[in-house]
Amino acid sequence: MTDDIRAAMWKAMAQSPFLMVKLDTGHDHAEPLVAQLDEDVHGKFWFYTTRDNRIAPGGPAMAQFAARDHRLFCCISGTLVEEADPAVIERYWSPTIDSWYDGGRSDPDLLMMRFDLKEAEIWQPDSTLKGLFRLMSGKGGDPRKMGQHDVVSLE
Repeated sequence: MTDDIRAAMWKAMAQSPFLMVKLDTGHDHAEPLVAQLDEDVHGKFWFYTTRDNRIAPGGPAMAQFAARDHRLFCCISGTLVEEADPAVIERYWSPTIDSWYDGGRSDPDLLMMRFDLKEAEIWQPDSTLKGLFRLMSGKGGDPRKMGQHDVVSLE
């Protein structure tokens, strides 16, 4: 099950890479960011942001994800660090990202953060008609049996 649920997480994130991210060390709220994913690299992903953003200091962090169809939810732990490799910044650059930075790739406020992943806790609710009835009626019995749930390593 671990490999299946991990693969389902990556597939869902590829379809909608929006996450709520926050540093573990602060009392700030999480904020929405778009993950730059690489199908060949499952131990990390990246975010474009600004030097004055609340995640800019880096450190231990958490990201929350809900699939577009609400059939998968996860909480991802890891460490945010500044990505200084110009090749990585270039690899994920796009016209959409360019529109956020007045100076383009050379904007002095541009910051790319790499999220080095540790683990994810993943939930996949039972999306069958019977499972949805149990969920909506509150007659589901043991909540641990209302779908799949696992904690998986992402390192």
